Amino acid sequence: MTVPGRRSSTFIRLLRSGFTDPSSAARLLESAVLASVRTDPVLLDALGATADPDLALLGLVRLAEAQRPDELPVLLDTLLSAKPLRDRLLGVLGASEALADHLARHPRDWHALVTYEAADLHPGLADFERGLADAHDPVTLRIAYRRCLLSIAARDVCGTIDLAETAAELADLATATLRAALRIASAAAPEDAARCRLAVIAMGKCGGNELNYVSDVDVIFVGDATKGTDEGQAVQAATRLASHLMRICSETTVEGTIWPVDANLRPEGRNGPLVRTLASHLAYYQRWAKTWEFQALLKARAVAGDPELGAQYIEAITPLVWQAAERENFVADVQKMRRRVIDNIPAAQVDRELKLGPGGLRDVEFAVQLLQLVHGRSDATLHSGTTLDALHALAAGGYVGRADAAQLHDAYRFLRVMEHRIQLYRLRRTHLVPEDENDLRRLGRSMGLRTEPVAELNKAWRRHASVVRRLHEKLFYRPLLDAVAQLTPGETRLSPRAAGQRLEALGYADPADALRHLEALASGVSRKAAIQRTLLPVMLGWFADSADPDAGLLNFRKVSDALGRTPWYLRLLRDEGAAAENLARVLSAGRLAPDLLMRAPEAVALLGDPEGLQPRTSEALEQEVLAAVGRAEDPETAVAAARGVRRRELFRTAAADIIASYGTEDSPAETDPGALVDRVGRAVSDLTAATIGGALRAAVRAHWGDTLPTRFAVIGVGRFGGRELGYGSDADVLFVHEAREGVDEQEAAKAAQAVIAEMRRLLQLPTADPPLLIDADLRPEGRSGPLVRTLPSYAAYYRRWSLTWESQALLRAEPVAGDPELGARFIELIDPLRYPAEGLGETAVREIRRLKARMETERMPRGADPTLHTKLGRGGLSDVEWTVQLTQMRHAWNEPGLRTTRTREALAAAHAAGLIPTEEAQILDEAWVLATRVRNAVMLVRGRAGDTFPSEPRELAAVGRYLGYAEGTVGDMLDDYRRTTRRARAVVDDLFYGA
Repeated sequence: MTVPGRRSSTFIRLLRSGFTDPSSAARLLESAVLASVRTDPVLLDALGATADPDLALLGLVRLAEAQRPDELPVLLDTLLSAKPLRDRLLGVLGASEALADHLARHPRDWHALVTYEAADLHPGLADFERGLADAHDPVTLRIAYRRCLLSIAARDVCGTIDLAETAAELADLATATLRAALRIASAAAPEDAARCRLAVIAMGKCGGNELNYVSDVDVIFVGDATKGTDEGQAVQAATRLASHLMRICSETTVEGTIWPVDANLRPEGRNGPLVRTLASHLAYYQRWAKTWEFQALLKARAVAGDPELGAQYIEAITPLVWQAAERENFVADVQKMRRRVIDNIPAAQVDRELKLGPGGLRDVEFAVQLLQLVHGRSDATLHSGTTLDALHALAAGGYVGRADAAQLHDAYRFLRVMEHRIQLYRLRRTHLVPEDENDLRRLGRSMGLRTEPVAELNKAWRRHASVVRRLHEKLFYRPLLDAVAQLTPGETRLSPRAAGQRLEALGYADPADALRHLEALASGVSRKAAIQRTLLPVMLGWFADSADPDAGLLNFRKVSDALGRTPWYLRLLRDEGAAAENLARVLSAGRLAPDLLMRAPEAVALLGDPEGLQPRTSEALEQEVLAAVGRAEDPETAVAAARGVRRRELFRTAAADIIASYGTEDSPAETDPGALVDRVGRAVSDLTAATIGGALRAAVRAHWGDTLPTRFAVIGVGRFGGRELGYGSDADVLFVHEAREGVDEQEAAKAAQAVIAEMRRLLQLPTADPPLLIDADLRPEGRSGPLVRTLPSYAAYYRRWSLTWESQALLRAEPVAGDPELGARFIELIDPLRYPAEGLGETAVREIRRLKARMETERMPRGADPTLHTKLGRGGLSDVEWTVQLTQMRHAWNEPGLRTTRTREALAAAHAAGLIPTEEAQILDEAWVLATRVRNAVMLVRGRAGDTFPSEPRELAAVGRYLGYAEGTVGDMLDDYRRTTRRARAVVDDLFYGA
């Protein structure tokens, strides 16, 4: 009978030793092979010290069971008597299931861990070459490779070597393996080996002496002919050898694989020849190579094959690497490279990605490599392929702040150790943090976190990732401030030349001006300067992410000069998380928003309020404007107040539009462009209506007191009536009046004319605020007709003289200001005209089509590209709007949904009524929205209205950024615009012209 207490004691002891499954562990300890050691407390304590005691015990039993009878006592005796072996062997068994499998298959390989001489602690390349010397085929090479890997892993998990030493040894082992594989390939094809010289150049982490446990080994092959051999035949022979080398390392055998050999970093990638001569390599790099290829070459190192040829390659490409920052397209390439590409990571994995996720290893590596490219051309101390060595050199040279470098160093080491431990478990290439609790526990314990390993691991990982996220951008910019701030004597700083080089590399067109702005903002010991030094590293990065970083920085200096003495401004940017990024986006996106802000810098407060960017209702706007007008002493002051409200609200609308279009770090860009267009159209139209209403109230009060002798209404037409105004749109209107009871018609008409003249004068007075132009040219008889009519006059004109196009223009008529009852009666008057009973006759349809065709030929500006003109061009606004309006005039009499002034609403109603098929309706809507957004973008970027894309490259790039196109893809933007509008024109030809 088993004594319960004894079992309970064993169970508790195992539990205290770190076993998660004490019952299974107890059964394993009862195995016959462990009979002589199962009660020894040394063994249990040693197992408990491993990352995963359960895994270590299972691996030990498997290894013991695989021993020959005469070998088992040797293993167990050595295990108990030799602490170095015990720690190494059990450490590996508790951290790596894959290496435990290897030891079970090759039970004598544990002897590789016995020796503990000084030289054994830090083997070099020659030691690994000796370890692989007897390998004569892929299988024996794999066995020997794993045996060598076993010794590295043992010293790693025991803490005998640190991260840098582990990574360097793994790179040395990879070098020795490549040499052994080439030796085996050459032995298999001696004729090929005799015809050529072949050099293997390691790239990536292998080239940088910082390899992972499981990683692709990136290589480039360089070939040359031996004496008396034709070059073409030599390259073919070298290609066969290189291909065989890759297969030897990459293919899966009974002993598994080693790692993939990846040659895709070669010129032309996988489309280029596997082996080139040195001359061919140089020709490619001098003529065709992109910036990222020189970044990759930072780590190039000759590792195998012909040493002389390898040395010649490195000597030849090194100057090209350090001249890359002087290339014409370097800035554009860098801006593309700086944007992390994580779209190819499944959404569920982004938060577990150690390498590519936010705050991951790639952030540190990229930042270091970019700074090396920028400053290494004039400082040879930066010429290192190893990330941590290069980071140390950057700090020593003043290119990176010492404190920042120290934090990044610690974070990078921690993340790399995590990566190593994750890969070591099953020797699989992965950068994902596991989700399973047991895996996380083993990972945490392997990194020395023993109290609450899972919680401690997650906390430390998030902390280090946060450091990387926070610093990897500041790494570029903080030394720029140190270069101009002149704070602590004795600190190593960037020279003005180095600071200029860095700004230029980050997209600043005038580095000297940028440095002057930084000096003005950040110099001195004031609280204001101290806060600016905190803000600017991040702000500079956001500016550099735009199409015009120089303008962003200049505008920021202007705003800061205007508001720097107000206590709330810098506090807002420092403490309100979104305010600083929102401001950076707005200041660097074009001219309109900054110009509006400069006229009243206090509007920057809107950017820190979560509700500050929401459009205000038409009622709230009207109430504020009328209240401001009512407080004013004269009409000029009144309308100045109304225009001030308009300017602030235009800024609110433009800022919200820019931020939603660009997106921020915490909020992605708006994915529905139609929603953006509708939001801007409603906001600007409501604002324009409120401003006109305020001007009307001011004009009446100044000359007639509270009551005008005639009732008066303003009717919005065109895009104004459709609530589709853009930033640069005029206000198209009609005026209607009706004499009050007892007032002479002539006196009433004069009063109406006078109030219109006064409104126009007041709205166009020269002030700091943008003028509001009122355009009444769509009135009956156009410019030749009276500015204002009575309802009977309108009725008589429309009954007798009206043309079809005038009825069409009334489709978007809607009261916007003045007497609401009079406006409603005007709408009653025109409804039968714009929605004719039984629809348009064929004669009227032909007239509209003729007029549209004539307009296309006569009104297009000379020299304009008809494929890119947003208003009159192919598939542009006019095409879509006339098609929708023709549908309204033909069918709105019996389709109430078509009775709307809004283009998109009418288009949706036509689709719902079955008048326009689904695909055609989507094509027309997409084209109209795109053309409208382009017009808005042009106004935002240039500060003045335009119907075509800008020709100046920076302005064109800024339009592209607003539309969601990355740097360097304006060609794609123009192609997409042409494609969208070409499809829309095909629909117009079918629906409008009946083609």
